[in-house]
Amino acid sequence: MSTTRLAPRATKADQHEGREALDVIEVASAVLVRNLELLSRRGNDRDIDRAEYLLLRTLSAIGPADICTLAASLGLDPSTAGRQVSAMADNGLVERSPAATDRRRSIISPTSGGLDRMHAERARRRTATAELLDGWSDADLRTLGEMFTRYNRAVTEHYLDAARREPAPEPIAATDALLPRSAPPIRGTRE
Repeated sequence: MSTTRLAPRATKADQHEGREALDVIEVASAVLVRNLELLSRRGNDRDIDRAEYLLLRTLSAIGPADICTLAASLGLDPSTAGRQVSAMADNGLVERSPAATDRRRSIISPTSGGLDRMHAERARRRTATAELLDGWSDADLRTLGEMFTRYNRAVTEHYLDAARREPAPEPIAATDALLPRSAPPIRGTRE
């Protein structure tokens, strides 16, 4: 006679705790967005903006790509990605070249100047993050990195992976390209 173990049923207390945790996460997410906007406004001395930075980081991680791949990787509409790429090309951050297989398609690559500016922005961001989180233990930094990574992957799986089920190129979501499988500590500004 085999015995099958049933999963324990959630008690009302468990359900209440789960709702309370979701309430904390919901309001903490709203405050986090507000704080990120605050930090963004205080960083007016930036050489490149957040959209340029993420696009350059994505190109650096996945290599040269076409607009559709970039758009899908970043969760953008292709026309939005195209406008960003055009502005970045005008500023010397990226360059376009015709695709080898279809000369109507452009392949976007970062310029050496674009990569230099991305690396400078990355160093600035890491320094600011290290200063903000000064005094946090390595374990807390790892936990925060892992939780942010899991949250970003959940967003990717829920919103970007669903869009990928439609016929399109096989992009690598920026979340996958930019975030490690497990987040290392972020002490200091060195990589």
